[in-house]
Formats: sequence, C-alpha cells, structure tokens
Amino acid sequence: MARYRLNNIKMPINVEDEAVFSSVKEKFSGAVLKNLRLVKKSLDARHKDNLFFVYAVEFDCAQNLPESADLTAVEDEEKLDFKRVNVCFKSRPIVIGAGPAGMMAALCLAQAGAKPIVIERGAPVKERKLAVEKFWKTGKLSTVTNVQFGEGGAGTFSDGKLMTGIKKDKYTAKVMNEFVGAGAPKEILYLAKPHIGTDNLLTMTENLREKIIALGGEYRFYEKFVGIKQQSGQLQAVIIERLDGTRYELITDALILALGHSARDTFKMLYEAGVDMAQKPFAVGVRIEHLQSDINLSQYGKTFYRSPYLGAADYKLAVHLSDNRNLYTFCMCPGGVVVAATSITGHVVTNGMSYFKRDKENANAALLVNVDEKDFGSAHPLAGIEYQETLEKKAFELGGSDYSAPVQTLGDLLNGVKTTRLGKVKPSYKPSVKGADFRELFSKRIIDTLKEGVLEMGKKLKGFDDKEAVLTAVESRSSSPVRIIRDENFNTNVKGIYPIGEGAGYAGGITSAAADGVKCAAKILGMQ
Repeated sequence: MARYRLNNIKMPINVEDEAVFSSVKEKFSGAVLKNLRLVKKSLDARHKDNLFFVYAVEFDCAQNLPESADLTAVEDEEKLDFKRVNVCFKSRPIVIGAGPAGMMAALCLAQAGAKPIVIERGAPVKERKLAVEKFWKTGKLSTVTNVQFGEGGAGTFSDGKLMTGIKKDKYTAKVMNEFVGAGAPKEILYLAKPHIGTDNLLTMTENLREKIIALGGEYRFYEKFVGIKQQSGQLQAVIIERLDGTRYELITDALILALGHSARDTFKMLYEAGVDMAQKPFAVGVRIEHLQSDINLSQYGKTFYRSPYLGAADYKLAVHLSDNRNLYTFCMCPGGVVVAATSITGHVVTNGMSYFKRDKENANAALLVNVDEKDFGSAHPLAGIEYQETLEKKAFELGGSDYSAPVQTLGDLLNGVKTTRLGKVKPSYKPSVKGADFRELFSKRIIDTLKEGVLEMGKKLKGFDDKEAVLTAVESRSSSPVRIIRDENFNTNVKGIYPIGEGAGYAGGITSAAADGVKCAAKILGMQ
C-alpha cells in the first residue's frame, strides 16, 4: 500500500471537504483510495472575478499510480515519540514560563517521564483572562498577570496565528497534533494560513496543562524566577520568589528558559549573573486599523467580498525604501481589535487580537520599522530594552497618563498635524484613546519611514493608504530585544541552562516558539 499526495486541486469556494475527496476519487476511478486526508487548503485570489480554493490531498492506494507534476508518492511522516525515551534524571527539570515554548518543552519532558516543574510568574489562564479584561475595561493594571505574563504567554491574547517561516518538519507536526488534541480546530493541520483564535487558545492552554500534570508534571503559578546558583560553570539550583516575597531554592541541573520577550527584569538578572547574551535588532511602530469591509473589497473584489465562504481577508505587506529603511506589516488580525498590552506601570503598549470568528468591524496589523544599535545609542546587550521603555513611557504620557493610547489618523500623520477628529474608522483600543502627533513619540527616521512606506503599500493593496485609517501607538514588543547565547546543544555558557523560544531570541511566533521547545526537549533527552 503506497501513499500519494495530489496537489493543485482547484475547487469553487462553496464546496465542502467531501466534494474535494469525491473529485480525487473520480480522477482515479479505476483505483481504490483509502485514508484520504486534506493536507493543504489555500485561496487563489489573483483574479478577482474568479476566486477558488486550491487543495492538496494525501491517500493510500494499493495500485501503483503514475507520478506527475501534481501526483507524487510520499513517505510516512516521521513522528517524535517521547514516551519511548528512557532517561534517568538526577533532578526534576525546571521550565520557566508557560507560553508556547515552555508548554511544549514541559509536555515532551513529561511524556518522557521527567516530571518537569513549570514556574509561571502570572496566573492560570482563566484567572489571567479576568485580570486582562478588567484592565481593558477600567484601566487598572496588574503587573503580576496581564497580556504579557501568565499561562499561555503573550500569544494567548492575539489571533493565534500559526503561520511560520520555519520549515515544516517533525517538530512542527508534533506541535500541531498536540494543539489539535488539546482542542484547537482540526483545520490548522491543513490550512495555508491557520489560526486558533484567542477564545480557542484559552481552552487549549488549559488542556495542555492538565495533560502535563496527569503525566507527573507540576505547575507553580504566581512564582517568579529570580536567581541561579552555579559552580564552575554548572547550574546547581534556581531561586524562586513567591507572591508574598518569600524565596526558596530548587535543586536542578536542567533549567529551560522560556521567558517570553517582556521578562525584562529576568533578562537583567541573568546578565548580572554572567549568562552570555547579545543585543538583538527588532522593530517598533504602530497598529494600523482599517474597516474590514474595505480590506475584503481590496482582496476579494466586488464579486466576492461579501461571500460567506471566505471570511475576513488578511494581508502581508513589506516595502524597501532608500537609505536601507524598511517598513512591513506583522501579526495582521482580520476582524480583530487593538488591545492594551503593557506589563509595566506607566507604560502604553499595543498588540492585535482576533477571536476565531474574526467578525469585528476593523482589521488591524502592526506597522513596523526595524531598529538597532544606531537607534539605541549603545552597544550594551540590554540597550534595546531601555529604548523600548523610553517609547512606552512617552506613549503613556501622550495618551494622557491613564493607559489611554495615543492615536493619529494616517492623513494627519502625512500632513504633520495632531489628530483632533476621527473619520469612518473608530479605534478599537480600550480603555480609551487620545488624539496625538506622533512626531512627539518617534524619531524623524521612523516618522519618514512610516509616511513613505504606507504610501508605497497603498500601491500594493488598494485603500491601505486611506487617510481615515487609524494608527495606534506604540507597538514595541514585536520580538525580543536580546538573544541569550546558546550552543548547538541549547546550552548557555552556564551548563544546564537552556534558553528557548521568542524571549530568548530563537523564535518569532506561536509555532516556531513551540517547535523550539520540542527541539530543546529532544536535545536534552538525547533524541537528536
């Protein structure tokens, strides 16, 4: 019995999955096909009067089928089985952080019988959700648990996008299958642009925790990693601080650092403890909002933009300008909202979020400019953090010092005037917004890049340069400002410390962070 993959199956946008399978069976009517499975579904919207989906299907067949450009024989997908690992641990591994990287590292270690302890400074996901919603409604911030800190990581309050630039392999397959097993929509296994949605992420995160605990793992919430003990370059123990300020030690020779990109106090502690790290360029900017109906019209055309079969349209744009300046969109949230995402008192930070249905009035995306040592004014490894904090404090002041966010219409940005009146696009950020002039926030280089870049993007996506589009500041935490140096075995210069995921500088989203956690666990367990 051979397994085949048929690509380039073109179908109308209103067909069900079973119709795709029927089409494949009809194409090979003389053969018996078994175990048909969708492996890809993407929209072809190049011609606005003729939109269609393109599928790929895998199936088993006892007969030898002639291969072609679209039909190829495929091997069984290599799978990682952590349950078969037999490793004796001197002490229980410690995982710092319960975001995608930490969760998946802990799950894999638990499946191997290692009984990991997960230390999370924030709350369990349901308690965290209540704290976040209270902040959005009242402006009362919890610095303990918020959009950045708590079970699920920063990605919990996002769109749950699973697109990734890394290669799809046994590590990403492990991630996707575990996510589906924990309650994520099954379609993430085959959609070209899969997403989970914040609402589904909450359930999935809780289910993964329960699975880890059932396998012998342990979670400790509201506890913060505050120090290490080492001897001759070998980790001996970690120091943990409870919410009441009391501290205790955990002896371990395996510490997985899945910190997330906002653990600034932890970065500083590790730097002072002698853990090698380096400055990492990142990007800052704003969230741009348009009416979702306008984005649908631009992407789908007049014939299809109201189709119930397509859902909210997305986009991804990038432009290269003179003087090596670049502007690009990031974390685009169709039918979503801009959310308050600070973790620090007196700072304003924005992010984007969508629920699974993506049915809100606006579309939003980060609009980002790359920044590096020239912008930071220092080569110090932590200079990027100081740069972030300066922008966030300015944004807080421009918003009125009550966690309202400063906003400016695109037209006012282009004309260099403070926004005093909004148009058709109503900002979705809560608790509130305040009109501003972003020249008081950003450097001339960033302002010029935003202005020139948006006009160029308008040439690529009709209406993107709509003067009534709203910009909300500041988007400052698109990625980590540092990289914790690790070797090919995931070790730092202190043996036994394994930095992983987005915060450590080795990932750029939910899927890549989670896959990095799987890789680290496999490395620790001697599976690669």
